Amino acid sequence: MSTSTSMTRWLGARMGGRLLIAAGAGEAAELAAVGLIAAAAWLITRAAEQPPLAALSVAIVAVRAFATSRGLFRYGERLAGHDVALRAQATTRERLYQALIPTGPLGHRGADLLSRMVDDTDAVQDLLVRCLLPAVAAAVTAVAAVTIGAFLLPAAALVLLAGLLVAGLLLPTGTAATARRWSARLAPARAELAARVADLVHGAADLAAYGAGDQALAASARADAKLAALERRQARANAAALALGTLVQGLTVAAIVLVAQRAGAGQVTTAVLALTALVSFEPVLPLAAAGERFAGITAALRRLKEIQATPPAVAVPAVPAAPPHAPLTVQVEDLVVRHAPGRAPALDGVSLTLTPGRRVAVVGPSGAGKSTLLSALMRTADFESGDIRINGAGVRELSPDDVRARITGLTQDPYVFRASLRDNLRLAGPEAGEEELGRAVRRARLDTWVERIGWDVTLGEDGRTVSGGQLQRLSLARALLHDPEVLLLDEPAEALDGATADALMADLLDATHGRTTLLVTHRLHGLEGVDEIIVLEDGRVTQRGGHDDLVAVPGYYRDLWESETLTAAPR
Repeated sequence: MSTSTSMTRWLGARMGGRLLIAAGAGEAAELAAVGLIAAAAWLITRAAEQPPLAALSVAIVAVRAFATSRGLFRYGERLAGHDVALRAQATTRERLYQALIPTGPLGHRGADLLSRMVDDTDAVQDLLVRCLLPAVAAAVTAVAAVTIGAFLLPAAALVLLAGLLVAGLLLPTGTAATARRWSARLAPARAELAARVADLVHGAADLAAYGAGDQALAASARADAKLAALERRQARANAAALALGTLVQGLTVAAIVLVAQRAGAGQVTTAVLALTALVSFEPVLPLAAAGERFAGITAALRRLKEIQATPPAVAVPAVPAAPPHAPLTVQVEDLVVRHAPGRAPALDGVSLTLTPGRRVAVVGPSGAGKSTLLSALMRTADFESGDIRINGAGVRELSPDDVRARITGLTQDPYVFRASLRDNLRLAGPEAGEEELGRAVRRARLDTWVERIGWDVTLGEDGRTVSGGQLQRLSLARALLHDPEVLLLDEPAEALDGATADALMADLLDATHGRTTLLVTHRLHGLEGVDEIIVLEDGRVTQRGGHDDLVAVPGYYRDLWESETLTAAPR
């Protein structure tokens, strides 16, 4: 089944009623237009013969009725058509977001994903507004016009049918075939230009520091020139199709007039046939451009299907078990995680237990598997063997969304949107009120900063307008606002100077007192207060115990503690 057919069936299942209303209103508007021209042509030519006024009364009423109803039906078609198109577009974006959340590595750049999210999802709207609804209206109008022609003069109806078939079938098929050769390159070209522009904007400082600004600008200019060339071809195809369609329209009307005159048709019949044929092409001519656009739509839908077909990071059970209720006890038993077949395991036989209120810290060198452990707990990475159990239930028996709702927190590289401070916090609690927001920022020690800048200040994209410490504390406030049963914290003090990192760690440990917490960190300062410390090296647990116990024996922990103590700034 083709991508466009699948999309059309899905839209029909979800929005069939609205789609039928839009199609019906569009067909009625086009039929009213045909009726208006036919009635007006008859009225004008018949009035020239100066008949009694009573002979024209029906035609006068018909002209008024068709003129009024055409505007009403056109308004209804635009209203219903754009309503269903925008709903379909929003639903497609929602489905795309849902497909992105649980997937594994996508292999796409951020700008490419943005292009698919924005440009390619517009294809769903275009499929309805520019292709499906116009095609239905054109078909109905053509049938009505040919029927009128057959009633008045069958020979003229055959000429009209031939012209409509050329304009409504042959031209769209030709433009679609021509566009298909290069339209598949148009969407990737837009994505490439978006990626180049994003690199220029986000990497401006780095490019300037390394003197690579000119090279980046040149690469962007080349991407822009490539996209412009493709769009010029698209414009030429549209112009040629419109010109050919207009030519077919004119030739068809001229041929109908000649056929009517040779058949001895009267002036009234000839005028009605000619003007009806002329207006019947109005909904048919845009089909040539729709054919060209359809080729681009199918390419965009294929790109969306690529994302939606990306396999999820973890399997979803057909019938998930009931979600666990607090308080939660999480048991990790002999967990083995391997990122790819044949590679060394990222986690090899790791076990730990998180009972309600227990705080466990995981330390180890980079690449030891600390973040992989958190990913397995949040069900964004699957495990090869072993098990993770929540209140005795294996996580593979539970819905991944249910697990993530209860086990989550602060991950590496927290993202800040270009939005107000309040809205960025409410990502973790959309229904949170002012009191909840205030409590979260106080616990994250951000209240002084918030009082100074205000809740409605706009934060820069990706946290560019806040310091590293403020970004981490903002992310901590988000995690506390979400208030999961098990709080995960992944390197909250990473990339901060020693004093700021120690202050953040102290505040964090204070904020998590009495809360079930798993903390991944390189900083050892303050870990005296946690219940257990686990040392991971090469995916294996090499040490575990309390801070004093680990400092007392040789090993990675004591070496790191001595190094941190020696390099610590005087307090």
